[in-house]
Amino acid sequence: MRTEQQALRVSLVSVLILSCLGIGFGLVSGSSAIMFDGVFSLVDAVMSVVSIVLAGLIADSTARGLSRRFSMGFWHFEPLVLCLNAVVMMSVAGYALLQAVTAVLDGGREVEFGPAVVYTVVVLLLAGVTAVAEHCANRTIGSALVAMDVKGWVMSAGVTGALLIAFVIGMVIDGTSYAHLMPYVDPVVLIIVATVLIPVPLRTLVRALSEIALVTPPDLHAEGRAVADRVVAEEGFLGADVYAAQVGRSRQVEIAFRVSPDTPPRPLTEWHGIRQAVSAELGGDNPDNWIAVWFTTDSPEVREP
Repeated sequence: MRTEQQALRVSLVSVLILSCLGIGFGLVSGSSAIMFDGVFSLVDAVMSVVSIVLAGLIADSTARGLSRRFSMGFWHFEPLVLCLNAVVMMSVAGYALLQAVTAVLDGGREVEFGPAVVYTVVVLLLAGVTAVAEHCANRTIGSALVAMDVKGWVMSAGVTGALLIAFVIGMVIDGTSYAHLMPYVDPVVLIIVATVLIPVPLRTLVRALSEIALVTPPDLHAEGRAVADRVVAEEGFLGADVYAAQVGRSRQVEIAFRVSPDTPPRPLTEWHGIRQAVSAELGGDNPDNWIAVWFTTDSPEVREP
């Protein structure tokens, strides 16, 4: 897996297999926890398709003749997808928690633990292998979409591991004095798993919302501020205003240098040279970044904090 799209495609194949196994074994065993695992995987598969499409658009901004309508690229869709993914995951887990609590209050559910154990072993191996493979690939790729997908697989492995422990316990207590607790094994473990899973995507959700709202990252702003202050000192400008935002993988920095109206005329190539130097220092060579530098004799009405 050398590219973002390849990693997401491999994940999509795995998650479709997991979804089919979950729904099938859930019906056979009567386990709502396994059914939840399958549905959770199906939702993840849908989001994987969206991520693959988005990754393709970002990699080729001219795809399908959309460049005229999206002349600034497709980076702003990345936090939207991450936000939707996180909200969907939390919503599915929340619904599962509600259903599990209802099941406990209704006296539990009867489950065939044999097929359930087989399912959890197979899925645990599949989820673990896929998560490790994607994580290793993403060390080179560096994709937020792949990183979110890895989190999804880790969550899936956690769910499956908890299910395996619970189902083994259910098999052990069968025929003992604790057999009356067997109907509660499935919903109780689902309550535990759902409770653990709900806050997992929260960090991704907060980050995505901050990017959608164009909240200025302190580190990025400090980097732009340092470059601007150095240029102001070297060139004798009156000052500079720095505006920064992180939108998906795109670092967006705009610097407005305030020049005295009395500044002697300079060749356009000199102004362009300053702009190029600032852009290069802030990563302007990266096609994912948006670096804008301009010069003005006006003082903007709105200043940076």
